[in-house]
Amino acid sequence: MEMDNLGRNSIVNAYYLLDNRTISSKEKPTLGGTRIKPRKRNIAAPLDPAAFSDAVVQIYLDNAGDLVVFTGGRTQPGTTKPDEGERHSYSIIDCEPQREAILPSVIYIQKILRRRPFLIKNLENVTRRFMQSLELFEENERKKLAIFTALAFSQKLSGLPPETVFQPLLKDNLVGKGLVLSFITDFFKEYLVDNSLDDLIAILKRGKMEDNLLDFFPSSKRSAEGFSEHFTKEGLIPLVEYNEKKIFEVKLKDMKSTLTTQIAEETEMSEVIESVKQRVKDAKLPDIEVVRILWDILMDAVQWSGKNQQQNANAALRQVKTWAQLLNTFCTNAKLELELMYKVQMQCYEDAKLMKLFPEIVRSLYDQDVLAEDTILYWFRKGTNPKGRQTFVKALEPFVKWLEEAEEEE
Repeated sequence: MEMDNLGRNSIVNAYYLLDNRTISSKEKPTLGGTRIKPRKRNIAAPLDPAAFSDAVVQIYLDNAGDLVVFTGGRTQPGTTKPDEGERHSYSIIDCEPQREAILPSVIYIQKILRRRPFLIKNLENVTRRFMQSLELFEENERKKLAIFTALAFSQKLSGLPPETVFQPLLKDNLVGKGLVLSFITDFFKEYLVDNSLDDLIAILKRGKMEDNLLDFFPSSKRSAEGFSEHFTKEGLIPLVEYNEKKIFEVKLKDMKSTLTTQIAEETEMSEVIESVKQRVKDAKLPDIEVVRILWDILMDAVQWSGKNQQQNANAALRQVKTWAQLLNTFCTNAKLELELMYKVQMQCYEDAKLMKLFPEIVRSLYDQDVLAEDTILYWFRKGTNPKGRQTFVKALEPFVKWLEEAEEEE
């Protein structure tokens, strides 16, 4: 991949010698004002590609050893490793599958690329070919390539954009044989030794793989469960947790989108409830999270186009009354009812047009049997959320007094 001017001239000379073409030393131009075009003649010498390649490697070695290699010598057709001849001292394939053995090669290449940036594209092309040819290497050799690649990213080696590594791996035959999963696992483990999970996600995103990690898995193992099982076994718990969070967010987004559409289209209540139940089950959503989501979606769907406060109040109260059964289905205990009150409190505190609606919304939720009397009294006396609390407690006093009087009469 690299050589100085002397090496480059030597290569050219070697090529012409082996290409059976030369210039006769006896045919020289005269000095009499007339230029005589030199004639070329063929030298009968058989073509010898092996000798040519050996000569090229030797020229590199003779010129200060400036040779950037993976295999350490001449590769056979299909980029398979050589089985004969001497290896270069920086051969990645020939060293131990350990970072201490491979890191010097990465640093060596880094120095070469800084001195001669024109080789960056060469490294990119070579890396792409190696990624596409994983099946031509033995398991131990693939591990070395994975460690090299991880260290290259850690060292921010020029010429290795993430898409150069990740995209060529997605060949069906490589993925199907499990070679890609094995390679990428070794890559993840080595990269996370010196880098954070956020750093790993960043290069996956640049390589357009952040949302497609399951593409590294054979089809028979391509599931969320298979992902968790594999990387948990490999000790990559943070990656498992990240993927679970990602899946959760996708399912949560799907639920919100579906519910928003159903509310806008005034879908039958029973259908909406079943749809929410199914998505809650699939996403394994916590009950408290479900209550928060339902309230946010219901309020987002309100048409806040009233010209005055009362019209906005009527719109909000109408929404509560219309979808009270949905709220009631998922507010199944005092803890969830209290969480709903906190959601109402926060929304009224953060939205100026709802500031004065807090007691009316609470009263409506009580009338629709969504909030129990005990829940309201508990919030009034011991509520822990401080935002706007003093204002809302004072606004709710008349209703609470009415509840207490009704309780005494009973």
